[in-house]
Amino acid sequence: MTWTRAFREVLRSGLKIEETRLEPLLALRTAVGVALVIGPALWLGSPAYAASAALGAFSAGGATFQRTWRPRKAIALGAGAGLALSTLVGYLAAGQLVTFLPLLALWTFGAGLAWAVGSTAGIIAATTVGSMLVTITLPTSVGRALEHAGIIALGGVVQAVLILLFPIRRWGAHRDALADALAAVADYARRLRHDPTARFDPEPLMTARDAAAVTPSQARTRPTVLHGPRGLAERIVPAIAALADPDVGAPAEGPGRDRARELLDAAADVLDAAARSIRRGTPVEVPPKTVDLLRGDEEHEVLEGPARQAAERLAALLGEALEIAECGNAHRRTPAQHGPAYVQFLVRPTMFRLLPVIVRAVRRELHHDSPVFRHAVRLAAVATLGYLIADRLPLGHGYWAPIASVMVMRPDFHRTYARAVARLAGTLVGVVLATGVVRTLGPDAHVFGALAVVSAGLSYTLIRTGYAYSQCFTAAYVVFLLGMGGQAWEQTVPERMVLTLLGGALAMLAYAVFPAWETPRLPERLADWLAANGRYAAAVLRNYAGPTRERRADMRSAQLASRKARAAWQEAYDRAKQEPVRPRGLTSREAEEAQEALKGFDRAATLMENRVPQDDNPFALEAEGLAKALETDTAQAAADMREHREPDWGRVEKALQVWEGAGARRPALRREADLQKRALEDLATAVSRTPLERDVGSVREEQRVREAMEAEGGGSEPAHRGG
Repeated sequence: MTWTRAFREVLRSGLKIEETRLEPLLALRTAVGVALVIGPALWLGSPAYAASAALGAFSAGGATFQRTWRPRKAIALGAGAGLALSTLVGYLAAGQLVTFLPLLALWTFGAGLAWAVGSTAGIIAATTVGSMLVTITLPTSVGRALEHAGIIALGGVVQAVLILLFPIRRWGAHRDALADALAAVADYARRLRHDPTARFDPEPLMTARDAAAVTPSQARTRPTVLHGPRGLAERIVPAIAALADPDVGAPAEGPGRDRARELLDAAADVLDAAARSIRRGTPVEVPPKTVDLLRGDEEHEVLEGPARQAAERLAALLGEALEIAECGNAHRRTPAQHGPAYVQFLVRPTMFRLLPVIVRAVRRELHHDSPVFRHAVRLAAVATLGYLIADRLPLGHGYWAPIASVMVMRPDFHRTYARAVARLAGTLVGVVLATGVVRTLGPDAHVFGALAVVSAGLSYTLIRTGYAYSQCFTAAYVVFLLGMGGQAWEQTVPERMVLTLLGGALAMLAYAVFPAWETPRLPERLADWLAANGRYAAAVLRNYAGPTRERRADMRSAQLASRKARAAWQEAYDRAKQEPVRPRGLTSREAEEAQEALKGFDRAATLMENRVPQDDNPFALEAEGLAKALETDTAQAAADMREHREPDWGRVEKALQVWEGAGARRPALRREADLQKRALEDLATAVSRTPLERDVGSVREEQRVREAMEAEGGGSEPAHRGG
């Protein structure tokens, strides 16, 4: 993608309206928290105290809207504590540039590294930088700084208390994650009716699994309905895939295929009904006709062999899902359980035990090629440079430039540039509108305080609609706070616009100078996914040769590792498509073909998983040799791909020949093994082009891009070669 086209995509993304469900009750509760600290601070203190209180309550409230599975009140308390600490530490070092600049650089570097823990931690850490830059201008002594820090922390406490006293859709995010997973499996069942070899994207199941991890205290209050359906969804996926596949399941045409389509449609209806029930907490409503279709008529059943086994297994799993959904929506909680033998939930570390996890996550990112490490370096450099430049300009409120940079910067190119555009547009509109209101109403601290609360509520309401639209009301909120403090708009509005533009420009320039492109890393991500897929396929095959409890656990662990590698590839691939960088190692066409090949390989392993023996009796001893060959060849092929060598599947071919020579036992399993071999051959075809072919493909790809842009009326320019 050229820079011109990349900028066009950035503009479109930055100003895009996201079609997400609004949460006005959550926004109202959080805005009330802001009002509860602004009002008393104005009445009992001063506008300066009210500004500190408003910052703490607003930032802590905004943190609770981030995507996280921890309790919202814990997030509010943590955000309030971080804001208070940054304010106090910043004030102690704010006397001289020689002391404050190193602190600012160190603090922003740490805020950048917080992305190693997750996006929520990174965003909250960025808000603490803003608190350090703004509120250190308010106190006049160490004692006053302590008071302001306490008031800021109080804002987080107020938000946490409101969450505790007025819960809204408790466990709602967890219910949504589980319901989305079931709905995704339902959609997959419907797609299989028309495309029997369709691929399944496991991302919703991964999200549901992440949501299922809870602390011991959460486990004691989690609704029963959030326990079993996720595991059932995991088992339903291979069952419907095996039923639909024409090679190992229902025949491609005839009454058997019609019966398979009926079952798939019924499965989709049941899963959708269970998803609605879990999401809303209402009874399950399934049409009687759907239940009759699942039961079938044994005397006139047209499915035979593996297809019939898959149909029976699917009906049993769906019945279990309905039973859990019906029982789980009663107002019951998980009984308290003690001892390691009774731990039946995925453990999430408590806030007090999170430190070692954070340390390990950060240490993994402390290398030059890490996107998180590069983001931390950019953040520290831009914050200090922006502060220095703004301090030398004949403008007040110089902290707005580094704040704008810190709040828009992300570890990847597209989001950084899109947020910079969105922040500038939102700030411009918000400041102009709020300024007009300030000039019309005249100085009145109480009126401006009320308007600040209203702006905060609107910002919260639109926080998931689009950054530009939320930022519009955030900018208005800041203008009203300044008006509440008695500062003339002429001294703030022009400065804010100029400094916001400066901060956004610095953020965009920093990424261009010190990027963290994903495009050059695509071959490595693909190799990681191949190796993980090979281990998963081998683990499935070993359960046929010697099924044991330990091997079933290894299979599940390998499956999770494969999904994690697939998610890492998908994220890198999606980012690479938005980067103005010429493909290196893999062209877009090669990457797409390789991705489809590995999805096919993963699908074959999923089909195998459907009939894995549940007892300890060997099912197919010949599968052990193929398992070893698959694991060895995929690991070696992954290493070859990193070194740009052609992969070789010699061991796999030899193992299949040995299997064939032993007799045609387990034909369904043998056909699934052939599907895996075919997928590996497709992968080799995708990545085994010569350098000349790759260069020609890259040139043709750029030519197609230029022609498409010319057809749209746009220009073109040489692709960036940075790395």
